Amino acid sequence: MTRPRPRPGRYGATGGRRSLLGRRPPTARPDAVQRQKLLRVGGRSVAWLPPLLLLVAIAVLDWNTVGEFRIVSWIVLVPGIAAAICGVWGTAALAVLSLGAYVLVDASWPHQYQTGLPDFILVAVGGILATLACAVRVRGEQRMLHMRDVAETTRRTLLRPLAPGWGDLDHAAVYLAADSEARVGGDFYDIQPGLHGTRVLLGDVQGKGLGAVEAAAALLGTFRESAYHEPRLHTVADRLEVRMLRHVRYCAAIGRDDGDRFATGILVGFPETAATDTVEVINFGHEPPLVIAPDGVRSLPSGDGLPLGLSELTYDPPPLLRVPLAPGETLLLVTDGVTEARDAAGVFFPLRDRVAQALAEDPRTAEPHHLVQFVRDGTLLHAGGHLVDDTTIFAVRRPERTEAESHTGGEAGKPGGR
Repeated sequence: MTRPRPRPGRYGATGGRRSLLGRRPPTARPDAVQRQKLLRVGGRSVAWLPPLLLLVAIAVLDWNTVGEFRIVSWIVLVPGIAAAICGVWGTAALAVLSLGAYVLVDASWPHQYQTGLPDFILVAVGGILATLACAVRVRGEQRMLHMRDVAETTRRTLLRPLAPGWGDLDHAAVYLAADSEARVGGDFYDIQPGLHGTRVLLGDVQGKGLGAVEAAAALLGTFRESAYHEPRLHTVADRLEVRMLRHVRYCAAIGRDDGDRFATGILVGFPETAATDTVEVINFGHEPPLVIAPDGVRSLPSGDGLPLGLSELTYDPPPLLRVPLAPGETLLLVTDGVTEARDAAGVFFPLRDRVAQALAEDPRTAEPHHLVQFVRDGTLLHAGGHLVDDTTIFAVRRPERTEAESHTGGEAGKPGGR
């Protein structure tokens, strides 16, 4: 049963995006942070422990060997190791401790067996260089963390979090950037509830890099406004086309090489009438969505529309298709990161066949969260874990109405129902 919400907030702020199993997805962190997590016990850092144990081991071994075999100069390794895993002050402290341990151990030997000033200078200089190297490393890690935070903020701005049940739809999404460092690319998707029903958009901007991200942001901004206000889905499509043309012209005016940029996409409208078991679909040259139903998998018609940004090549707008989609049937939309994923032999990922097989084995595959998880895992396995393009997997469906909701036309359990 859908959770009641005040009607003014129905189209307002979104909540946190959930992961495949309903939990907030863990934020990927740099290797440096993961390494520091491994060196914590009970919430406290123990990064100092390995170099300290090495220092003790070298001192004990040197004390228990003969005078002709002195290894006390190996203490220079201690600040070097600390520089890789400790902070600046920790490295400096271990460097001083190493120098003190060297003096103490070396002085405990008779004069003829002492290593003397040369190794003292070696340990001292090694400690100073290790401390400087640690400072450079820490500064680089801080800069890397800052850049990752900027990339994460950009991703969350472009692909905003969607609350569970947003737009009176069950939904789940997975986005995998081909560039794991950039964390964002030209794929985009969103759900926008509005005055005339809920609209869904998924698309893929041609090309890569910041230019594709900017184009995706421009299209999403236009979609969020027009999908809320416009009564006709065709008008939303027209506004998206105009926005893409304006963006391309602006990029050309400032001398950027984006003159041939375009975007494929799927625009889906879920009419406001709860009894309607159809959806409106406009296809901008994108791979047709799949409908995952309890009795099997079917593809929607392609629609033969041109990608966004190419309307100057023809006077014909993309057609609007009305297709049946009963509550409980899931609409699966993917970008070409899925459909063009290849295995080692160059064979494309057979999306429809794999989903149909999984559905026959487990009917729960049709649920959005299970579906996107299955497609994600299957795509990564098929491609050997290496994605050559950004990949978006988006599943959405109307929730199945209860018997009480069916008798009242669905308004009883509908958020904000009048």
